[in-house]
Amino acid sequence: MFGGLTGLQDPKGTDWGERMLNTVASQTIRHLFTQSESVEVFVRCYPSSKLLQGSIDSFKMSGRGLVIRRDFAVEEMSFETDAVAIDFGAVLSGKLNLKQTTQAIAQVVLSEAGINQAFKAELVKKRLVNLDVPTLTQLSGGKPVSFPEVQVQLLPENRLRIAAKADLDNGELVPINMTVTIAVERRRQISFKNPQINLEQVPAAQKEISQTLGVALANILDNMVDLDRFDLDGVKMRLNRLETEGQKLIFSGYAEIERIPSNA
Repeated sequence: MFGGLTGLQDPKGTDWGERMLNTVASQTIRHLFTQSESVEVFVRCYPSSKLLQGSIDSFKMSGRGLVIRRDFAVEEMSFETDAVAIDFGAVLSGKLNLKQTTQAIAQVVLSEAGINQAFKAELVKKRLVNLDVPTLTQLSGGKPVSFPEVQVQLLPENRLRIAAKADLDNGELVPINMTVTIAVERRRQISFKNPQINLEQVPAAQKEISQTLGVALANILDNMVDLDRFDLDGVKMRLNRLETEGQKLIFSGYAEIERIPSNA
């Protein structure tokens, strides 16, 4: 499952330092993800004698078909550091510890299917069900409102089409169809702005409430997607930009790595 874990060789061949460092890095990285199709680790340390001072030239990880925290599928993820200071003594004991926080260029690619799978995760579902919010409960006679079904389609120019159903806890399901524009805010949040509600396929008796619920759902989503909730332990992702490309949502930015995570 974690195939393709390799280390770079210098022109003279891999010596004891690189072999040991690569083995430790491979054993560490394989615990980052709940599941993986492939992960490749490239550690460069030349000459390897620098490892004795705890210095390596660069660390690069790239993976495909990853799953974080059991429910969040990532199509592709990669990050690459510049020079990194590590604890050589920890390497000897089979651990990879950083001496100081380091930054890495990072890119994350999500698929449309993976995004829709994430809406079924408990961490997400609990923020969409039994909502006791005045703007919603006044539509349901004081009862909690839920959005049990949310389906996303990626569109060009950083837009999403969202099809959902609202449960007013009275046996009535209200269809919601809208498009929103997504963007990066404060380098860690994804905003859902400018909701355009489409009422063409909504029954006449539900058009008004569908319009109100659509705006409410967009506001809920706008406050929900914060990368700090999904970070790997010891790694903070910060985004510079995002873009939709076909059925993929591509994030680019950097990772601030305080320590190598022990698990996901």
